[in-house]
Amino acid sequence: MKALNPLVISDREVLPLVEGGKGIAVSNGESSGPWAKCGGVGTFSGVNADQLDESGQPIPQVYKGRTRRERHEELVDMAIKGGIVQARIAHELAGGDGRIHMNVLWEMAASERVLHGILEGAKGLIHGVTCGAGMPYRIAQITAEYGVYYYPIISSARAFRALWKRAYHRFSEWLGGVVYEDPWLAGGHNGLSNSEDPEKPEPAYPRVLALRQLMREYGLERTPIFMAGGVWYLREWEDWIDNPELGPIAFQFGTRALLTKESPIPPGWKDKLLHLEEGDISLNRWSPTGFYSSAVRNKFVKELEERNARQVAYAVEPVGQHDTLFPFGPRRRTIYLTAADKERAEKWIAQGYDTTLKTPDSTIIFVTWEEREAIRRDQVDCMGCLSACRFSNWACKENGTTGKKTDPRSYCIQKTLQSIVHGGDVETQLMFAGHGAYRFRHDPFYANGFIPTVRQLVERIQTGD
Repeated sequence: MKALNPLVISDREVLPLVEGGKGIAVSNGESSGPWAKCGGVGTFSGVNADQLDESGQPIPQVYKGRTRRERHEELVDMAIKGGIVQARIAHELAGGDGRIHMNVLWEMAASERVLHGILEGAKGLIHGVTCGAGMPYRIAQITAEYGVYYYPIISSARAFRALWKRAYHRFSEWLGGVVYEDPWLAGGHNGLSNSEDPEKPEPAYPRVLALRQLMREYGLERTPIFMAGGVWYLREWEDWIDNPELGPIAFQFGTRALLTKESPIPPGWKDKLLHLEEGDISLNRWSPTGFYSSAVRNKFVKELEERNARQVAYAVEPVGQHDTLFPFGPRRRTIYLTAADKERAEKWIAQGYDTTLKTPDSTIIFVTWEEREAIRRDQVDCMGCLSACRFSNWACKENGTTGKKTDPRSYCIQKTLQSIVHGGDVETQLMFAGHGAYRFRHDPFYANGFIPTVRQLVERIQTGD
């Protein structure tokens, strides 16, 4: 195993080992500070980060506003305060070693306001900002205002080209690195484009090489690329280390960093990770963001699969094969299905899925009355956590809406992620994870349920294992 040479990241020489930044309190100051203390780059989440009470326990995020707009403002206020709290914790635990980065999602609610608020309130504590889930054109200008480096998360050279030409070329001195996130292997929201097949993964090397070749055209020969998604044993990436064709490479660990003593995820989540098998991670497009995402295929995801499968197209007037009457909703309004779809619908109704909901795509889904009530309640309780939400139709616009119908095939992402990270049932909530999460079960390092400290994990990674 080759020795790891340090790289200059956010204006300091550090180990090229990066803690991947997960969303909503899944990576926080308690985990990122120790990672930086080991000489690497610790990354805490700036997405609705936890505030803490006097005893150091997370303060529940309770919304009192009567309208979405009022709740949205509460969310933004809590996000800024929580981000500042976690930055301070990370800074203190790092003790001046390594680097502290913050991860944000460009498609989160009021991302620019949250960024300004945290960077202003935590001046000097954050050295870099990683940002993905969208096309973060303005991240460069915002971070540059505070003397902080920016690290866009992309999944193709084409995406970086668009970002560079539109905005980044004006702030090149603050571009600390580029995070290449494998869209087939990474956990959470992935950057699969419409031109890529979710069922046909492409190898990372040629895609990263294409990115480096483009960066060379822009004079970014020595700007590090962070390889993210699918990284487990460094020995599997040995040919990437000190590879002149690829240039400076750092390795980002998202899923593997979940399982440490300092990781804030609850014991039930950690135990679940230790027992996953290959194929237990689902790449799907049910997120309210509209992006693909990867999560553990637990009861929550299976119910989404089934909900989406109980779906048929309809017409409001007879047209083509949609010529079979079907009474819709409590008022028994008439719509038209194909004869085959009506037969399927009658089977679902007989199974207890006797309540229908329309989608924005001229289809209806079949759910139980209890499921329908839960979906409606979550839509009504929306706190505007995204810039645009297909589930609730919230949008960060003056009128507060996307202008489209709500989509019952999706879910309230804020509700489920807040629940699972604060002790909710790991089977009935969304559990993001990379596709290599099954390796916990088979990696001898974790034998007999062993959970390392951050330092033990970083030391282990450096051995190649």
